[in-house]
Amino acid sequence: MTLTGARKTIEARWAATPMAAKGVFLVSTGSIGLVLMAALAKYLGSRLPPFEILFFRSAVGFICALWVFRSDLMEPLRTKRPGAHFFRGLVGAGGNACFFWTITHMMLADSLALQFSRPLWMIPLALCFLSEVVGFRRIAVATVGFAGILMYARPFTEGFDPNAIVGAFGGLFAALVVVAIKNLQSSGTEPTRVIMFYYAFWNAFFAALPALFTWIAPTGPELVLLVLIGVMGMGGQALITHGLSMGDATALVPLDYLRVIYAAILGFVLFGEVPGAWSFGGMALILAASLYLVLTERKGKKAKV
Repeated sequence: MTLTGARKTIEARWAATPMAAKGVFLVSTGSIGLVLMAALAKYLGSRLPPFEILFFRSAVGFICALWVFRSDLMEPLRTKRPGAHFFRGLVGAGGNACFFWTITHMMLADSLALQFSRPLWMIPLALCFLSEVVGFRRIAVATVGFAGILMYARPFTEGFDPNAIVGAFGGLFAALVVVAIKNLQSSGTEPTRVIMFYYAFWNAFFAALPALFTWIAPTGPELVLLVLIGVMGMGGQALITHGLSMGDATALVPLDYLRVIYAAILGFVLFGEVPGAWSFGGMALILAASLYLVLTERKGKKAKV
C-alpha cells in the first residue's frame, strides 16, 4: 500500500469513528503527550536551568502562533487591549515558570497534581474579581483541596517542602489566566487567535529574560529534545482542547486528570520515584476537589444553555 493509500484509509476510518470515541482518543493522546513533555523537561532539568527549558517551550509556541497569521502579520498589532494581553502573558509566564520549576525539583506526579489545583483558586478569584456567586458546597470542596496542598508542603513539620508552595502558586497564576481570558473575551474585540498570539509572545519574552542569566549551552541531542518539548506541549494542549469539544465533558475531563497516573508511572520507570503517604494523600484531595469543581461548573453551564 502506498503512503497516499494509507493516508486515505486512515482518514476514512477516522471519519467513520463515533464523535465520542474521537474525543476519548484525542484527550487521552494529548494527556500522554503533555506527560511525556514533562518527563523530558525533568530529564533535561538535571543539567539545564528550568527557565531555559521554559524558553524553548514558549518560543516554539510563538513560532506556531506566527504561522496562524502568515497571511496578515499585522492583525495582532491592531488589538484594542494591549494592557490586558500583557497581564495575561505576565501571569501565564509566572504559572509556567512555577510548573517547570516543580517538574525539575519535585517528583513528576507531585508536580502534575499541584498543576491541577487551578480550579481551587478559581473559587476565591471568582468572588473577588468576577462577582460570581459561590455556594457553600463549592467553598467547602475548595477548602478540602487546599488541605491537600498543605499535605504536600507540610509547613509546620520537619518535612517542609517549599517547592510545593511554588507549585500552588503555579495553580494560582493559571487561575488568573482564566480570569484574564474571560476579561478579554467579554470585550468582544479580541479574537481567540489574537489572544493566543499575545499569550505565546509574552511567555517567550518573559522566559527569555531569566534564561539569559542562567543559560547553559545545550548539546545537539538536548537541543532536539528542547524543540520536541515545545512541539509536544503545543500539540498535547491542542489535542485536549479539541477533544473536549467533541463529547460529554463529564466523561472526557477525568481522562485529562489521568495525567497524574501517567506521571506516577513514568516517574517510577524513568526516575525511580515512589510517592510517599503525604504525596498520595495530598494528591487524592487536590484531584478529587478539583475534578468535582470542574465537572459541577460544566454541568451548571450546560443546564443554563
